[in-house]
Amino acid sequence: MDKVISSAAEAVADIPNGATLTVGGFGLCGIPSVLINALLEAGVTDLEVVSNNAGVDDWGLGLLLGAGRLRRVVASYVGENKEFARQYLSGDLEVELTPQGTLAERMRAGGSGIAAFYTRTGVGTQVAQGGLPWKYDDAGNVIKTSPEKPVMTFETPDGEKEFVLEEAIVADFGIVRAWKGDRHGNLVFKDSARNFNPLAAMAGQVTIAEVEELVEPGEIPPNDVHLPGVYVHRVVPLTPEQAADKRIEKRTVR
Repeated sequence: MDKVISSAAEAVADIPNGATLTVGGFGLCGIPSVLINALLEAGVTDLEVVSNNAGVDDWGLGLLLGAGRLRRVVASYVGENKEFARQYLSGDLEVELTPQGTLAERMRAGGSGIAAFYTRTGVGTQVAQGGLPWKYDDAGNVIKTSPEKPVMTFETPDGEKEFVLEEAIVADFGIVRAWKGDRHGNLVFKDSARNFNPLAAMAGQVTIAEVEELVEPGEIPPNDVHLPGVYVHRVVPLTPEQAADKRIEKRTVR
């Protein structure tokens, strides 16, 4: 099945207001910037986004954030975005901070049909006990906090230990960026872009992938496929200019 869509605008045209999105990328590495810009131009709003981070003030998810299009963010790291902090602390944005490995597994579980899982991460903290501030009002008062999560004791090689229950994430749409992909949606990711893109793709009920290099089916050796096309519903080939447009969060110069 040929899953190629001619433009990013066409690929995101049916994403409605209020949708939940899983978004690939690690920092600014491997983020689906073209699809994010298409969402911005489409005017979609009231979005809940699940992503490792929220971009920076002028790139990536930071563009949707700055335009007031995000209602809620589930992320593990948000330290590079001042607008994110402002909206969160002023009550304009709900934020669920999640340990990075837990976030990755929640998306993988969602894509694998696993409803929930137990993990050691967060035991004995507010991650398990509840009370993490999710939303403030405009006066700086906490008006919504994280709930308490079930904790169970399991036998391990080191004796009995407590584990906290984490629920899987399944989103309405997943948007990701691949280094290479074929018309059937088989994808290859490069270096750090592989950290969260495959998981974000798995967790989307409809997944859209922008690809830097589009190849024909069979050109990617089966052993080199990082994400099978069964998880991908639409493929958007990028122009050379779009593929080359990449940003760096912090540039170190000697």
